[in-house]
Amino acid sequence: MSHSTISITLCLLIASATTGCVGLDAYGPPVTNPVFVRATDPEAAWERVIDMAHDYLFEIERENKLGGIIETKYKTGSGVLEPWQPDSIGAGNRWQSTLQSIRRKAYIRFTAAPGGYHVSVEAIKELEDVPRAQTSVGGATFLDNSALQRDLNPVVGQDTPSGWVSLGRDAALEQAMLRSVNRRFGQ
Repeated sequence: MSHSTISITLCLLIASATTGCVGLDAYGPPVTNPVFVRATDPEAAWERVIDMAHDYLFEIERENKLGGIIETKYKTGSGVLEPWQPDSIGAGNRWQSTLQSIRRKAYIRFTAAPGGYHVSVEAIKELEDVPRAQTSVGGATFLDNSALQRDLNPVVGQDTPSGWVSLGRDAALEQAMLRSVNRRFGQ
């Protein structure tokens, strides 16, 4: 095969991966947040919501039935070459997770309402703050026209610890999870 044929085949493969298995309920009409679900058994309803979080491969970090809060662990964003991972919704999020270190976390609130429950989802997306290398060409040379300066407290590396920068809420993932809740409750 020629080089251009391989390149075109690879581009088509990546494009089909990004538009193929992008999520369980990735596309559809917008859903209100919180969504109302009809249920009479609180235990069964709670377990359906937990199962929905597991559908998106989130591990549960903390659940509080009395407070009605389910908190997931952070999950690394899935990239273009991971079409089976449902957490990156849409081609833009997949490419972003491929080219950057992205992680997501979900907070699910479950509150009683007359005739059922309100389920709200808040998905947080963060970008890794990678430390920059402190190298420069000028740092390895001496200037002849300045006096010698001694720095007895040199700072090596970043002056602030690296971590994660909040990118806000991931509306596409929230909508997909809420549509999945509706599907689980037959709505």
